[in-house]
Amino acid sequence: MALTPYPAADFPQQPTALLTGAASERGIGRATAHRLGREGWAVAVLDLDAEASAEVAHEVAEQHGVATLGLGVDISDEQQVDRAVARVDAELPQLVGVVNNAGISSPTPFTEVGTEEWKRVFDVNVHGTFFVTRAAVRIFRRRSLGRIVNVSSASAERGGGVYGRAAYSGSKAALLGLAKTWARELGEYGITANSVAPGSIDTDIMGGRLSDERKEFLLQELPVGRVGTVDDVAGAIHYLLGRDGGYLTGVTLDVNGGSHIH
Repeated sequence: MALTPYPAADFPQQPTALLTGAASERGIGRATAHRLGREGWAVAVLDLDAEASAEVAHEVAEQHGVATLGLGVDISDEQQVDRAVARVDAELPQLVGVVNNAGISSPTPFTEVGTEEWKRVFDVNVHGTFFVTRAAVRIFRRRSLGRIVNVSSASAERGGGVYGRAAYSGSKAALLGLAKTWARELGEYGITANSVAPGSIDTDIMGGRLSDERKEFLLQELPVGRVGTVDDVAGAIHYLLGRDGGYLTGVTLDVNGGSHIH
């Protein structure tokens, strides 16, 4: 019996990627927005800070000559998410990729974390990712093409011990499980789902903790001999979103300089 291939739509000449949490000045999302813009992608920036989202979108459009849209969205609010994704679908070229990058950290140990903090972290990191992906998948299924990338963390694989404790690590571990589930359930619609798990990356989420002393400590466990940059992660995300990443699904790229090898 001949195998029937899953539907495979042609990759559009100018695809659109939707990125959450992409307004931080030194964050992975912003670096990814620029990397994608430089590679010819249209870019939608969704962030809680509407003014910063618009600023990043303008910056990417001006520097790379691509269509952009910046929206202020609380991704833990499913109605806000549905309205925003509908605008992206209506105002930009074909939506092909979604990067679930928005996230909040939590340094509180499990025995001390309160219910409100726990819920706050999961509302953004997990529920927000669910809402955004659900809205995007409705569009992907219509066109038999979609790329989902979850930005998890080495903390999810190590059980904390990087920068986040129980709530953060647990929520980021959930993203790994979701991506694997989506890979299995959505492949028949031409959709791939993968994750990146950054390790020690010099970003705003570290809260300025990368002092010279801290960097020296980190270098002791990094085989590559340096702390990672946001561009290191942006390159991995770009690969998973692009034409060449179409046969990868359910995988996790560990962008950690060798700090966690398994």
